[in-house]
Amino acid sequence: MRKRRTIYFNDARHYYLFIFEPPMRMEDAWRPIDEVAGTAVDTFIYGASRDDGLFYPSKCGMRFCEDARPFDAVPYWRAWHNMQSLIDRGFDPLQVLIDRAHDKGMDFIASLRLGGYGGMPEEWSVARGGRGFVHEQVRDHQSAVLAELVNDYATEGVELDFAAPPAGGSLCLRFEDAAEYAPVMTDFVRRIAGVAHGRQPKRGLVGARVYPTEELNRKCGLDVRTWLDEGLVDYVAPILYGDFVVDANMPIEWLVDAAHANDVSVYATLQPYYSDDRKCRSDGIVFASPAMTRAAAANFWQLDVDGLYAWFMKWPLGDAERRTLSELADPDLIQMQDKHYIIRSRTKDDDRHDYPSTLPIEIEAPGPGQRLRIPFRLADDTRDDRLHSIRIRMAIAGTVSADRYVMRLNGESLAAEPCTRSHLGRSLYDGQWLEIRLQKVRPQRGENVLEVGLLERPEDFRSPVTIQDVEIITEYGLLPAGGAAG
Repeated sequence: MRKRRTIYFNDARHYYLFIFEPPMRMEDAWRPIDEVAGTAVDTFIYGASRDDGLFYPSKCGMRFCEDARPFDAVPYWRAWHNMQSLIDRGFDPLQVLIDRAHDKGMDFIASLRLGGYGGMPEEWSVARGGRGFVHEQVRDHQSAVLAELVNDYATEGVELDFAAPPAGGSLCLRFEDAAEYAPVMTDFVRRIAGVAHGRQPKRGLVGARVYPTEELNRKCGLDVRTWLDEGLVDYVAPILYGDFVVDANMPIEWLVDAAHANDVSVYATLQPYYSDDRKCRSDGIVFASPAMTRAAAANFWQLDVDGLYAWFMKWPLGDAERRTLSELADPDLIQMQDKHYIIRSRTKDDDRHDYPSTLPIEIEAPGPGQRLRIPFRLADDTRDDRLHSIRIRMAIAGTVSADRYVMRLNGESLAAEPCTRSHLGRSLYDGQWLEIRLQKVRPQRGENVLEVGLLERPEDFRSPVTIQDVEIITEYGLLPAGGAAG
């Protein structure tokens, strides 16, 4: 049965066990829950594992860093001793969080990265050249850990994290084994569903983090449609872990349609960054602003998702982050507020596990008939007279002010719209931002197409230009916009 949720995910490490100094105080042990309490977050998901161990004292799996002492890294030393300091006082680190979440009125779901199984033979791991879930022992081990999280802890259920690899761990299957062993992976999901759904006295949930496109899931042996058709999962959350840059146009329509046809929930994930050091044009790591997160959330709500799944926001969570988490649950609340849409640009790691993206686009030479198409979605009703400003920003590398462009929005020329230029990012040499203020030609709610072509440039300048980033910014006022009285 579909259910509305607002979710926050904590990976147990970066903004928790790696941070605090042992022995861990209870105020620090409660921090992941308390920092989102009082917002719209009603479901807390905890990443209970990494490839090299579990972040609780499991009876069937290896604890994180259990085989890595003496420690050679500060965060690992902290993580081990923070957990141990709680255990020494009679507290289970995982149950501490579960109890605190329930005290604060939140559901608690434990998330397990499935490609890692610390303590088992390393040669079975796909990352070490093995065959992963082809080995029955691997499937049995992960099943036992998930059953422990369902039956031995007061969780609301478990999340099967298939989508952390390759950037966040090992794949469950080699690509060459994926087609043959996809039915085996489905049997594994059936097995977990049987354990969780059959739990008494209260049925446990089964969620799955999957890839945004059906092609990527199939490439990894994940037959998500069958899981949905058979009701094996209660929700799916599409994510590409390796790309942390917020994507307001993530292509998840297929997943929403397939899930809703089977009364299964979809929780859209909100990536936390505006830019990182893997983008073609790098400003380093910059966290997404509330307006950027709001734009992605509004687009996802337009696709009829059942909730939003936030994670890894700028830490410590401050007023801006808590305000964002308070807005996410209400699509009406975010509709009439400023938004900053980011059109996804491929990362430098083009050969990695990725999904298609329009940007960056290279234009080698000017030509009057050469126009490149950049599609995007927009959740705003651009006919609303409280929408005071709409701007399109384009980061173009290799361009100079003498270059002239032709631009069309949904077939209408933008030649008469005001355009300003500024330097690109930290470099004063490499390119420019072009900012077009849309006064007469406005995008429509839903699907849009921006067309861009290089019309002319200096005859003695032959290098190509590259459209690296495109952004759309909408700004609202409290009163209707209108002309001055005559």
